[in-house]
Amino acid sequence: MKLRKVVVCGAGGFIGTHLVNSLKQQGCYVIGADLKFPEYSVTTANEFRLMDLRNPDNVNSLITEDVDEIYQLAADMGGAGYIFTGDNDADIMHNSALINLNVLHAMVLKKVNRVFYTSSACMYPGHIQTDPNNLSLSEDSAYPANPNSEYGWEKLFSERLYLSYAKNYDLHVRVARLHSIFGPLGSWDGGKEKVVAALCRKVALSNGEVEVWGPGNQTRSFLYIDECIQGIHKIMSSDYTSPLNLGSERMISINDLVTLISKLVDKPVTIKNIPGPLGVMGRNSHNKLIKDVIGWSPTDDLETGLLKTYSWITQQITRN
Repeated sequence: MKLRKVVVCGAGGFIGTHLVNSLKQQGCYVIGADLKFPEYSVTTANEFRLMDLRNPDNVNSLITEDVDEIYQLAADMGGAGYIFTGDNDADIMHNSALINLNVLHAMVLKKVNRVFYTSSACMYPGHIQTDPNNLSLSEDSAYPANPNSEYGWEKLFSERLYLSYAKNYDLHVRVARLHSIFGPLGSWDGGKEKVVAALCRKVALSNGEVEVWGPGNQTRSFLYIDECIQGIHKIMSSDYTSPLNLGSERMISINDLVTLISKLVDKPVTIKNIPGPLGVMGRNSHNKLIKDVIGWSPTDDLETGLLKTYSWITQQITRN
């Protein structure tokens, strides 16, 4: 029996590393590709191509006629300190868009027709996310478009790019708008880490005080990586062709998230709110559509995910 041959673009990143592991467990032959190997684990991919996906020749060599599926996670991205300063906007838009253009061109050329694209909740309009008590973002609230970052604009453009190729070239395209995915094996320092990892690190290293960017009442929902991977598989195997939210509906403020982490690990801290890049003030996933069309919903067990992530980050601190 022929193994399903799968390409994971961005296989050296946080979600990509976990996705490769899951696809391998399903019995797939996995080819990973990225600028870098996974930083915190050895890749389980059958093959790993160290390559720049901005180069069309590299992508054309990666995607061959016998590939069954592609998972396109590769992007120029990071946390608020990278995305919302404005210092990296040109690179973010150029690099990510170029990768997506290359992947789709190669798919058509090689007659590969199944692809999963990871979009982001950052593509939703900024003007409907100004209230920390923001109502959940349903998929149909994406337009009129007005993302509050160039990262969000690129994600919105690429969603439309993939859906246009689906229409014109009969591709099987599935799109997920990810909402703040967290867990082990992701960046936890250096400037590109996301908020959960940053706060776990700060609590672990704290002598009693933790600095939080902004007023701290800005809100988000957070989805643990294992549930994200499960959702990706469910979406990819579904017949639903429009973008779907992939996130938790449990909204929490950033200050309350710090307090929750400190309670879980029994390490009391005080919070010092300081100026810093914020993103939007309120964001929460609206999951009615994904429940209705593919029957998926997360457990929203934030505490268990935080404990696993905190434990992993303390191990990294000790090693460093």
